[in-house]
Amino acid sequence: MISKVFSAAVIGLDAELIEVEADVTNGLPATIVVGLPDTAVQESRERVKTAIKNSGCSYPQTRVSVNLAPADVPKLGTHFDLPIALAIVMASDQVELDMAGKMFLGELSLDGQLRPVSGILAAALKAKNLGIKEIFVPKQNAKEAALVDGIKVYPLNDLKQLLGHLMGLSPLVRQKTVVASEILKNFQPSLDMKDVAGQELAKRALEIAAAGSHNILALWSQSSTPHRA
Repeated sequence: MISKVFSAAVIGLDAELIEVEADVTNGLPATIVVGLPDTAVQESRERVKTAIKNSGCSYPQTRVSVNLAPADVPKLGTHFDLPIALAIVMASDQVELDMAGKMFLGELSLDGQLRPVSGILAAALKAKNLGIKEIFVPKQNAKEAALVDGIKVYPLNDLKQLLGHLMGLSPLVRQKTVVASEILKNFQPSLDMKDVAGQELAKRALEIAAAGSHNILALWSQSSTPHRA
């Protein structure tokens, strides 16, 4: 059985819809991940395997193939852990879940807990533009995703909690929509370069270094260093 779960790949400031496909077939036990995955995605095999076992499910003792489509888009980061785990559980006929209109992102720990990931806002915007109605993210990322109006955001603690929701056993509570103006109202800006009087040469050096991602070493003149007796 081939299963399919939607996720997203963050490319710069934008996101690309990714279809996570899984297939469980006869053969020697092995998990293969294809579709231009980076090292973090390749390492997800061990995280996903242990997380599935510690969430009350069993991991297939046969050949597991995972494809991240489209194959020509680089897949970076650990947020593919959650959709890969869901796809494998479904492909092994342990549960039957409706994946239509849903997107999943999140890094799994070995005990099935979810850790926050980056790029949630871009993924939520992409989901809304594509007509996806629900997005499931780690609890720490829920408010960021909720900045996007018109999409249901569900915060997650772990994989077991997600499975319970999708199976209709223990429904999750939606994250309330977050208004950006409310967040910015309490924002306290840090000091700006314009607040520094004079020191034009030093400020120019700092700006050039920042633009080129260079390090800065500040040296004080000998006259400013106290002399020892």
